[in-house]
Amino acid sequence: MKPPFALPSRLSPDLQRVVAYWEGLLRGSAEIPFSDDAKLADFPDMAERMFLIDVFTMPERFRFAQVGSALGADLAGLFLDETRLEQPFEFLRAQCAAAVEAAAPTLHSQSGYARVVLPMWGDGRISMLLGAVDPG
Repeated sequence: MKPPFALPSRLSPDLQRVVAYWEGLLRGSAEIPFSDDAKLADFPDMAERMFLIDVFTMPERFRFAQVGSALGADLAGLFLDETRLEQPFEFLRAQCAAAVEAAAPTLHSQSGYARVVLPMWGDGRISMLLGAVDPG
């Protein structure tokens, strides 16, 4: 069975760059990079279209930690379930849940943009998600 939001075999160059960065953060035999290694500043040309999301458990919730200026920097600190998610964040809660459950990168694509969400490890669990948007 193909998981929801699975990555396709081909991504846009920008999103492929972010996935390659995520893969490059892997340490030793780890399957998921550590959250303290990810820095939006590593992408000076894309940081305005990137975001970090804190992951909470019991109950599972997601909160914008950092949001690039092109995506709505005023969202930082807000929980996804307490705000109206508009383009380019439609179906973001579902995508985040899928990334956590699958412990794998996910992609949401629709007319006008594509968005990748990548799980990051911390505190013995997936504690953060790294995301990027390609306006297409």
